[in-house]
Amino acid sequence: MHPCGATGCDSTEVTECPLPGAEPLGVIEEIQGPVIDVRCSRLPPLHRAIHVCLRGQKLTFEVHRHLDEQRVRAIALHRTSGLRRSLPVFDGGAGLQIPVTPHCLGRLLDVFGNPLDGGEPLVPESLRPIVAPPVPLAEVTGTGEVLLTGIKVIDLLCPFIRGGKTGLFGGAGVGKTVLIMEFMNAIVRLHQGVSVFAGVGERIREGHELWHDMRDAGVMPRTLMVFGQMDELPGVRFRIGLSALSYAEYLRDTVARDVLFLMDNAFRFVQAGSELSGLLGRMPATVGYQPTLLSEVAELQERILSTRRGSITAVEAVYVPADDMTDPAVSAVLAHLDTTVILARKQAAKGIYPAVDPLASGSRAMDRGTLGDRHYHVAQAVREHLARYRDLEDIIAMLGLEALSEADRRVVNRARRIERYLTQPFFVVAEHTGIAGASVPLETTIADCEALLRGDFDARPEEACYMQGGLHRGEDAR
Repeated sequence: MHPCGATGCDSTEVTECPLPGAEPLGVIEEIQGPVIDVRCSRLPPLHRAIHVCLRGQKLTFEVHRHLDEQRVRAIALHRTSGLRRSLPVFDGGAGLQIPVTPHCLGRLLDVFGNPLDGGEPLVPESLRPIVAPPVPLAEVTGTGEVLLTGIKVIDLLCPFIRGGKTGLFGGAGVGKTVLIMEFMNAIVRLHQGVSVFAGVGERIREGHELWHDMRDAGVMPRTLMVFGQMDELPGVRFRIGLSALSYAEYLRDTVARDVLFLMDNAFRFVQAGSELSGLLGRMPATVGYQPTLLSEVAELQERILSTRRGSITAVEAVYVPADDMTDPAVSAVLAHLDTTVILARKQAAKGIYPAVDPLASGSRAMDRGTLGDRHYHVAQAVREHLARYRDLEDIIAMLGLEALSEADRRVVNRARRIERYLTQPFFVVAEHTGIAGASVPLETTIADCEALLRGDFDARPEEACYMQGGLHRGEDAR
């Protein structure tokens, strides 16, 4: 018998077992990659954390299916190399839990709350389950006012809502991650809030660069980053979003009133669920996705709520497979959002950054009651000019600008200047682009767009509107 008191414990290479006092549950009966079947003396509830002691280390699994009266199927959250049949399994006594403390800000953590930044482990005030119901409906408050970001095209045409949920949709390479980094910078600089970043299936290279960019930008002291990297097991990628959201809930309730929750990428969360669904033996549903797609997305999204103690504002990057917005995974996420920001490859190809499609993007805050008459009318006029320009693009390409009427030429010229005006240099990539970042107040954006629509800048070259801050008094950066 091992010193931990667990008969059959495999920890023969250390003097102390990492499972002191753990209750025996059963033995491993079958191993299928990241999934194990356990024969139990008693059935644990679903989502219970169970452990195996292997070579002095605790390997954690999560119960996801009851196979019969004596067997459960669990997904691995650690590598399963070295596991074998008949190894003893121990009951964790609860679901997956993370250590929470105000000192988690500035740290880089994994799904269990262990440090990835080489720092000391967190000294927790308490443990918080990552699988939990949303707060009671009686404690939920409605979404608040518009949350200004200093990004012209966002604030003008698809404004964020404090306490709401925003999705950034786009294919590969159109700038979703850079836009998310700029939001993190804005929320710390403009609103003095805190940010929680969930790297779901993030590439190790991207995660490393993001971490260093955040430190160089000076926003890490009010940022927490939680990573489940692309090379990790599907169980980790499936749960990393809930782990990061649990930290956001803790910070909302105890540390700061405004929490920005960022996820990159929500589609990889769905992919991890699809992998697990196949491993658990479920039949695939629409387009090969898991039959539980809608409920899994809702389990995450419906916990992003605001209460009387504070708000969580979510910004989620969503990869769009083959640029198909009708994909079931994309549609499942869309159903929960207040604001949709569509990043278009066509915009990026023209050098328009951020590559926001102003006609496809939108927000439920786009009404007079929320924005006021002036903002609403300017936004509608900008959309009308850009829509007319898009309608005429084919004619211009075939026959030239001279084939248009004088009124249409005037609309096109102003629309082209507005399109370039809505580009903007970002603080988080200033080191790479050599252009100083710009944060533009909403009042300046509205005034500039009014002037562009009136024709005050018709004589200004289009290039003079590109990658600038404000046009009137040179409010290029603050």
